[in-house]
This record gives sequence, structure tokens and C-alpha cells, in this order.
Amino acid sequence: MEGLLDTLGLAEAASLLSLEPPGWGANLLRGLVNSLQIALGAFGFGLVIGLGGAYGKLYGGPLLRDLLAVYTTVIRAVPELVLILILYYVGSDLINQAAIAMGYDRVEINGVVAGIWVLGVVQGAYATEVLRGAIQAIPPGQLEAARAFGMPPLMTLRRVTIPAMMGFATPGLANLWLIATKDTALLAIVGFSELTLETRQAAGSTRAYFTFFLAAGALYLIITLFSGVIFARIEKWARRGQPSLREGGR
Repeated sequence: MEGLLDTLGLAEAASLLSLEPPGWGANLLRGLVNSLQIALGAFGFGLVIGLGGAYGKLYGGPLLRDLLAVYTTVIRAVPELVLILILYYVGSDLINQAAIAMGYDRVEINGVVAGIWVLGVVQGAYATEVLRGAIQAIPPGQLEAARAFGMPPLMTLRRVTIPAMMGFATPGLANLWLIATKDTALLAIVGFSELTLETRQAAGSTRAYFTFFLAAGALYLIITLFSGVIFARIEKWARRGQPSLREGGR
């Protein structure tokens, strides 16, 4: 009897998660794609902000360093859910006010673009500190040699600084990527159709909360495991030619 009930339960779960109606599998996959789009965009945007912020903190003037210190401190101090609400609604309001002031109608902001902007600003504060620490970990002689050969700053950044710092920055950036994928779930509060919102809608419609949230958790776990493999390869590539910790401890 228990075996029959288990079989019926699995069949019902498979039906609910089917890609064809009345299953909700396609909705979950659509939410997953939206989550990955936002996470990738926010992670890339955060890296750009972080690289500029790290250089500003290390080599900028006093005013720039103070402004960046305020930015990183505030972003890291305020809960991310509060930041998302502030950045989304304040940012949307400012854009619409600017559009009206220039004689245009109110702008309907794309959800993916807004999500990338909001999470990118949050990611940028953390990336600033990760990349600043990685740049400081570069042996000074490498940068001095680049300057001695007459390399301009942009060439030094591209050919020396970024390759040299990647081995130090990759573990921290891997954590930031995983944070970005999970932070997309917070965007459900402002109505973005990402994985968590699609899961809530499916569970609310069918009352199969355990089935759908377990499926969503499995999808997040798959992303994490796959990301771990990718970043491990990136770190191995970035540290090529460098002695391993085991070799250094001999």
C-alpha cells in the first residue's frame, strides 16, 4: 500500500513538473532563465564597477577615495532586500522624472534591465573590495617592471594587473557570483518573474508547495555545482605557473 502511494505521489509530482500544460515545468525553466540573465548581467556590471572602484580606492584622490568608501560601506551595511527596494523604486522614479522633464512620456522599465541595475550596484560594492585586495596582493615588482618598460596605465592593467590578480580574486568572485544567483530571488518582492516568483505562483496555484520549492532548490543547487566546476577551472588557469600551497609549504 505504501509503495502504491509513493508511486502515485511521484507520478503526481512528475505531472506537476511536466513541461506541457497542466504542468508548471516550463514556467520554472522560464524563471530560471530570467534569474540567470539577471545574475550574469549583474555580475558583469558589478565587475566593471568593482574594477573602477578598486583602482579609485588605490590610486584616486582623497575625494574619490572618500566617496568610494561611503559607497562600499553603505551598500555592505544595509540589508540587500532594503537596498533592492530603494534602488528599484528610487531609480525608476528618477528616470521617469528625467523623461518627463525632457518632454517624454513615462518610461516602462524592462524588468531584466532593472534587475541587472539593482543587483549590479550591490555587487559592485563587494567586487570593489575583492579586487582591491587582489590588486594589493600582486608582487610590487611586477607592476614596477611594467612601468620601467614604459607601459601606459591601460596596457599595464590589461597585460599585467588583471592576469596577475585573477588567481587572488577568483575565490572571492566565485562567492559573489553565487550571491548574485541567490539574490535574484529577492527581486520577487518587486514582481520580477524570476525562479522564486514562478515557484511561488506554481505552488500557490496547485498547493503543492513541497514539490515546487524542492524543485527550485534542486535547480539552485545544480547552478551552484556547475558554477563551482567552472570557477575551479578558471582559478587553475589563473594560477598556472605559480607554486601551489603544498609546494610552497615544503
